[in-house]
Amino acid sequence: MHAELLVIGGGPAALAAATAYRDHRGGGAVLLVSNDDVPPYLRPPLSKDFLRGPDDPDDPEDADGLLLTPAMTYPEQGITLRLGQTVTDLDARGRTATLSTGDRVTYGDCVLATGSSPRRLDVPGAADALVLRTLADAVALRSAATAARSAVVVGTGFIGCEAAASLRARGLAVTLVGRERFPQQTRLGPEVGARVAGWLEADGVVLRGEADVAAVEHGVRLADGTAIGADLVLLASGVEPQATLAAVAGAEVVDGRVAVDAQLRASVPHLFAAGDVAFAHNAAAGRRLAVEHWGEAETMGAIAGTVAAGGDAAWDAVPGFWSEIGDRTLKYAAWGDGFAHVRVVDHGGGAFTAWYADDAGRTVGVLTHDADEDYERGATLVAEAAPLP
Repeated sequence: MHAELLVIGGGPAALAAATAYRDHRGGGAVLLVSNDDVPPYLRPPLSKDFLRGPDDPDDPEDADGLLLTPAMTYPEQGITLRLGQTVTDLDARGRTATLSTGDRVTYGDCVLATGSSPRRLDVPGAADALVLRTLADAVALRSAATAARSAVVVGTGFIGCEAAASLRARGLAVTLVGRERFPQQTRLGPEVGARVAGWLEADGVVLRGEADVAAVEHGVRLADGTAIGADLVLLASGVEPQATLAAVAGAEVVDGRVAVDAQLRASVPHLFAAGDVAFAHNAAAGRRLAVEHWGEAETMGAIAGTVAAGGDAAWDAVPGFWSEIGDRTLKYAAWGDGFAHVRVVDHGGGAFTAWYADDAGRTVGVLTHDADEDYERGATLVAEAAPLP
């Protein structure tokens, strides 16, 4: 089998690459190989609306509503889906991929959009805990939540905070456990972390900060010996980029991600990488960035597909995302690789803006709650490396 464009992955970057290739008059066959059993779907709702949704976790209409595009549109676009399959070997020199079925595919160009997998704690019982990455994970979590009265969520990143708030909204007693004193303290600063902690506590979530999990057993046991009982345990302790195929193909891999330029090209010809798995050069930042945001995955995938079709595109946007924690929304735009100073400005009524700067006083990030003008203005200031306002 031959594909002019082979896309490996089933998330937003993969779909964006395939459709952008077609939109820019890429000719020939397009093959998308995904280890998921479902065509590309929305993942942000999995920790929010979907988790808070109907008590029937197997409602097919509920799941179908997450599809990014109806399944019947793929043949119309000339995109062939191979679902529930993986690529086991990638020969970049011969431009050949071997599928888990044993089929061999030759290609013109290949986009790696393999994403990330949930990171499990290296403690006893962790293999029995739930994770949240795929639709199947979300269905299992929602099913467990329907029968549960209590939950422990391990990890105070955005997925952990969102899921904790959603489980609490379902009526479960929820404890959120993390290593930092406040959620997202290192990434967003202690003052913002304290505000997020306040939101969660106001919703009834119990926080256990500065805590390490020693075991998962009928809940969790902390390193200090404290036992927190629960009917279900959700691990939201980060992700691991899936860059194995890139390494097999001989592409440069840096800190577990595929090093690519601003056009998303890897170090070997005819190979691109987009989304979580990419360590991509951002033309505006002037350096490579590791980004795990949904919107950036779509943007990167579209760039890779456009360039593969012979078009002109480069990644130069400021990464950003929204996070819904209960009924509150955070909007964040930043380079995401650190800051030296943060200044938080209150606007009244709970609204605020956090401005982030480097050592030279240049704006490197902005985070807002109910302050959309600052969010939009902040992204521009970050892109221009303007002084902190």
